[in-house]
Amino acid sequence: MSDERFSLDAARRAAERGELREWVSRFLASPGSDNAPLAAELIERLEHWIGPVQLPLNQIQRLAGPPEDPVLVPVDEDYWDDRVDEMAERIEGADDWEPAPVIVSYHDGDLALEDGNHRLESLRRVGRPETWAIIGFENDAGRAAFCSEYNPSACD
Repeated sequence: MSDERFSLDAARRAAERGELREWVSRFLASPGSDNAPLAAELIERLEHWIGPVQLPLNQIQRLAGPPEDPVLVPVDEDYWDDRVDEMAERIEGADDWEPAPVIVSYHDGDLALEDGNHRLESLRRVGRPETWAIIGFENDAGRAAFCSEYNPSACD
């Protein structure tokens, strides 16, 4: 997805305006993501949002991914198709392309990837240790727990 409205910079601007929740909803419903049902479910379930913040790739639990990685549903490497390779080439390219932040939820100390499997995999393939993420929380207690455990400066 290369729509400038859904870039890392656009997410930062939405956060500055206090509109991160709306940005996530629009992003997930947009062409390329095409996941309006997920947008509705996350907006209903998660009341607080912070980001974009950098998170270590190895701390994000993916629903799907290559069999050698810790995922709930291992997927054959062929699934990742040309899209992951194209993203990886852009990340390593001369234009310093940064993919849109992944969407993560935090619950009981776990960071679960809600959207961004291809982006996360492309970053992993090029050897990046971290990704930009937008994180949703069910309540203030979850947000406070994340802030104290992972990234206090992200919550100022």
